[in-house]
Amino acid sequence: MSARPLRVEGAFAFTPKAFPDDRGAFLSPYQEPAFTAAVGHPLFPVAQTNHSISARDVVRGVHFTTTPPGSAKYVYCARGSALDIVVDIRVGSPTFGVWDSVLLDQSDHRAMYFPLGLGHAFVALEDDTVMSYMVSSSYVAEYELALSVLDPALEGLPLPDRTRMLLSERDAVAPTLAEAAEAGMLPVYEECRRIEKAMYA
Repeated sequence: MSARPLRVEGAFAFTPKAFPDDRGAFLSPYQEPAFTAAVGHPLFPVAQTNHSISARDVVRGVHFTTTPPGSAKYVYCARGSALDIVVDIRVGSPTFGVWDSVLLDQSDHRAMYFPLGLGHAFVALEDDTVMSYMVSSSYVAEYELALSVLDPALEGLPLPDRTRMLLSERDAVAPTLAEAAEAGMLPVYEECRRIEKAMYA
């Protein structure tokens, strides 16, 4: 498995080696030795796994979890293809406001790791795209927040044409990064680092 750091500090993309034969293929989307070598610690304790199915041009996000408790993620596309997007929304981070994207598909079988406090979105590129997540915290509705993918401050996000884009009601009315910062909604970088340190102590 190879690892590649992303433009957002602490986020990585992982590409496993696939072993195809006349029956199909075998691969391991998460491999602890490779993960630990890249990130510096093993994967977070998994509190929940999530599974979403999306039609083409569905955009989910930018979603994040109030910190504390925060939520780290390891994301894999089990079927179809998606552009997976990470946005640094941690106030005080050296890469605050920076985003990056990775194609997750059935050719390279990449996965993405997001540490605590980052924003996450994805664009489904085909019908019945299945995204599978391991997350470090259980779902609590009041902790789950969203930012607008249409925020001009996030210029260049790889989104479908607005006439085709499918957003949930919550995502369609989500605040901008600046509005969320003014309201005190955003995670704080140093607090995220402190919580992460305790997670791996």
